[in-house]
Amino acid sequence: MSTPGWDALEGRAPRAVAIGGILVGRGSLVHLHPRGRRRGDVFDLALDGRTAVVESLHEELDGSVQLAVVLEDDPGRDLGIARQPGHRFFFAADEVEPLGAGLAPGAPQVLVAGIGNVLLADDGFGVEVARLLAQRELPAGVKVEDFGIRGMDLAYELQDDWDAALLVDAVPRGKAPGTLYVIEPQLDAEEGPQAVPDAHGMDPVRVLALARVLGTLPARVLVVGCEPDVILAPDDERIVMELSPTARAAASAAVELVESLIGELMTELSAESSGNDEQREEDGS
Repeated sequence: MSTPGWDALEGRAPRAVAIGGILVGRGSLVHLHPRGRRRGDVFDLALDGRTAVVESLHEELDGSVQLAVVLEDDPGRDLGIARQPGHRFFFAADEVEPLGAGLAPGAPQVLVAGIGNVLLADDGFGVEVARLLAQRELPAGVKVEDFGIRGMDLAYELQDDWDAALLVDAVPRGKAPGTLYVIEPQLDAEEGPQAVPDAHGMDPVRVLALARVLGTLPARVLVVGCEPDVILAPDDERIVMELSPTARAAASAAVELVESLIGELMTELSAESSGNDEQREEDGS
């Protein structure tokens, strides 16, 4: 039998909240102004007036919305994006002040996931690209995260109502080292239930299949791959914690490629959203 509590757990947090007439969501810049409920808290005193970036929104059982934020100037900001405590903080909507114009209504949400093993030479290509992208100014609604070999974490992250996902990884395909690829994976509908990823490894195809089995896969998924120059087998006893010169140069080029793809995806998705809105108006819904 259904209960109000369990029904509430089935919902999703909104993509954005209106604060002072400005839409705030993933990627929005805000000033932090902790108030009343935690008066005298040492973290509140330290965070008051700081600039932060909204990482995600969370809806409580009572319907209230909490904004998870990371500090814009935090050297450990990538840890906050990876949802590690001490670098990620929660604020109510009335405790933040929006900066800038805010999100456009229906703005697309795009996840960029760097994946790979930094201990296996060029297999860490996607992780390096994510690190470089995290230092760039990207459109609101775009989230960059280094998932490393955390395949299960990525599969669950894809449940969070993304319009598109860009996976960045080393992809051996037999061409010249440093060659960049843009691949749109085609998943066999029959292989999903068997495609369970290794909890300590990362196979993008298995991760995407699991995400679909769990319930959600973004409408658009692209893989930005790089032909590796040096890559070690998982059972190799050597540890090489740096990219080859070829892969490092390709990582810089990949940053520009990913930024270009983000722009194209957001334009396409915005146009689709506008078209759907117009169709609904014509249908009278």
